[in-house]
Amino acid sequence: MSTDWKTIRISVRNLVEFVMRSGDIDNRRTSSAEKDAMQAGSRMHRKIQKRQGASYHAEVAMKHIMEQEDYRILVEGRADGVIEEASGVTIDEIKCVYMDLHLLEEAAQVHLAQAFCYAHMYCCDHESLNSVTVQITYCNLETEEIRRFRQDKSREELTEWFEGLIHEYVKWAEYLYRHTVRRNESLRDLEFPYEYRPGQKELAVSVYRALARKRNLFIQAPTGIGKTLSVVYPALKSMGSGNGEKLFYLTAKTITRSVAENCFSLLRGQGMCFTTVTITAKEKLCPLEKAECNPDACPYAKGHFDRVNDAVYDIIHEQQGITRDIILEYAKNYRVCPFEFCLDISSWADGIICDYNYVFDPNAKLKRYFADGNQGDYLFLVDEAHNLVNRARGMYSACLVKEDILQVKRIIKGKAPRLERALERCNRNLLEWKRESAGYRILPEANLLVSNLLTVMGEFEPFLDEHREFSEREIVLQFYFGLRHFLNMYDGLDDHYRIYTELGTDGKFCLYLFCIDPSRCLNACLKQGVAGIFFSATMIPVMYYKRLLSGNTEDFAIYANSPFDSRKRQILIAKDVSSRYTRRNRAEFGKVADYITKLAHSHTGNYMVFFPSYNYMEAVKRILDEHYDGTFRWQMQTNHMTEEEREGFLEQFEGKKQESFVGLCVLGGIFSEGIDLKAERLEGTIIVGTGLPMVCSEQEILMQYFDDHGKNGYDYAYQYPGMNKVLQAAGRVIRTAEDRGVILLLDDRFLRREIQELFPREWTEYGLVTRETVDGWLRNFWEKVKKGDATASP
Repeated sequence: MSTDWKTIRISVRNLVEFVMRSGDIDNRRTSSAEKDAMQAGSRMHRKIQKRQGASYHAEVAMKHIMEQEDYRILVEGRADGVIEEASGVTIDEIKCVYMDLHLLEEAAQVHLAQAFCYAHMYCCDHESLNSVTVQITYCNLETEEIRRFRQDKSREELTEWFEGLIHEYVKWAEYLYRHTVRRNESLRDLEFPYEYRPGQKELAVSVYRALARKRNLFIQAPTGIGKTLSVVYPALKSMGSGNGEKLFYLTAKTITRSVAENCFSLLRGQGMCFTTVTITAKEKLCPLEKAECNPDACPYAKGHFDRVNDAVYDIIHEQQGITRDIILEYAKNYRVCPFEFCLDISSWADGIICDYNYVFDPNAKLKRYFADGNQGDYLFLVDEAHNLVNRARGMYSACLVKEDILQVKRIIKGKAPRLERALERCNRNLLEWKRESAGYRILPEANLLVSNLLTVMGEFEPFLDEHREFSEREIVLQFYFGLRHFLNMYDGLDDHYRIYTELGTDGKFCLYLFCIDPSRCLNACLKQGVAGIFFSATMIPVMYYKRLLSGNTEDFAIYANSPFDSRKRQILIAKDVSSRYTRRNRAEFGKVADYITKLAHSHTGNYMVFFPSYNYMEAVKRILDEHYDGTFRWQMQTNHMTEEEREGFLEQFEGKKQESFVGLCVLGGIFSEGIDLKAERLEGTIIVGTGLPMVCSEQEILMQYFDDHGKNGYDYAYQYPGMNKVLQAAGRVIRTAEDRGVILLLDDRFLRREIQELFPREWTEYGLVTRETVDGWLRNFWEKVKKGDATASP
């Protein structure tokens, strides 16, 4: 749904699906899989269309305007086919599915409704036409078998049907129009809530200009400059000027979602009228211990679609900042599924705060906005954008495990002989590669296996429909969804991918579709909106992120200088420590333990130490334990910490200290970014090593790929990701203008020119130390901070 000043626009598909829904949520049916098959069947659409004769017109754009008192409703879409023959006109709606077409007894009502809309529009454009034939064409994606259902409809029948459909939608259009007018007026009058910090206004102006020009913008801005407000405010002003209908604030972590919520709340306090909804994962919203989305297991699923529109209508009239807790409250009152309710609210919200995957992940993206290549005036604000490189690689990569095929074959044994045989063919394909494989092996293609996998997919649909309850069904479903993703990713393979096999240390043999450069996939998503604003405290080097996130090195970029007093920060590099793999021994671990002790003794406070691995951290902790003298405390991050354990760990940094406390953490882990320990809660950090990823097949394939494409493969695979982790960890120290602290880098490689070229601009000065000299540097820093003097060497 989109809006300009006096036109409410809605697609045929969205209108039909919104007005006509009713009944229960039931994920035991395969309808969701069918929808994905339809989305993935665009090539089959074209193939079917090309087979038709000269009378068949494909992808015919249609629209129809319904005038209201103050505004108009514009319904628009593309009919898959219009057949114009002497005998009459037929509107063709094509739906591609994996299911056995013989199981279809009639066309689905929602598919018929879409065709009825196009038939009505066609009649309105051709006044002499008195009737139209509506045809629903179903095609099996695996066999290419086709089955059609046809109905004849008079002009009067179509007009009456369509007017009834619009009647159900009018009150929603009325809300959208009134709210949008009020929203845009408030945004045009909205003032920045504070006095601008140094560099903040220039940053805001850059965001506004980029959106006005519909260009992506990459922002490197240190923590504390007020990045969130500096990006959100100009995006809102841009919307108020008519450049944007909906804002997506995309994050990687829960804590940054809270920051965004607080930012919008602050601006509402300035008179802004702007509705936001935070989309939370289904598992965190579901009222049941286990999410079972069917009417037999969940009272919220039973009759959900009969009640949900009333719930949505009330919440958008009563709330503006719609958070998880508010959604749960309304969902309980109306007895609707909180997650589906949340997604429906998003259709009427001005801003959506959500994880990256709701825009970029092909399996999780919000189909109401992004299915079938839909476009809208969407503004994408991508927070902590450095995380998106690896997240996107995961979204667009896929893996098939030989042992999983055998497990599913065992589970279904005796239930579906054809599916068993198809799975065995795939197993044999993988077995041949396994016999030829030592280590990892890059393959040119996997066409034979994929052909067999398509057969498996075709057999799965009738099997899942027929067997809705059996032992280990969840395992089979997970395999089915993974297989569907694998086939979808294979369908889009290009030079940005590598196909390889590998026998893992756990004995499992895997076939990987590895998306090395996700920029093509991400850019296709960005092009469905106006532009993307990518911002982070660590966007160095910016060309690396441009190439891998948007693929356009000509995109705008800005570097915002730090507004903080450099005299309150001391950067030290230890030249007598190495974290190289070949140097990881007790002597080196002892040096690190010495530096930790000296930092803890230099000033009573809270500190964090970031290690390259759990093994390294445990080795240093053993030495600290051996030499414990009671002068300071420490606690080590453990693997797979629960949310309560994480909170307990961070609580150690609260309150006034009689002795120093040191948190021992893993670089790149849960505490190295996204946490906000201001002022005395954290006054220094030690970073051991340059953060290089472990050498493995994936990193080696990355390195070779970029070498082959004329880049420095080592930088792309190891150096840049490593330094990003270092800079994120260092960014935990100085969060506000009042903060002060020490950043101690333990590795002589930090003295290399190629590493120092990746330092932020504000790291212009540092002290070079050894274990013998570091005490003097630390003592002088803390004395000068207390006096308010500039940092100086001892």
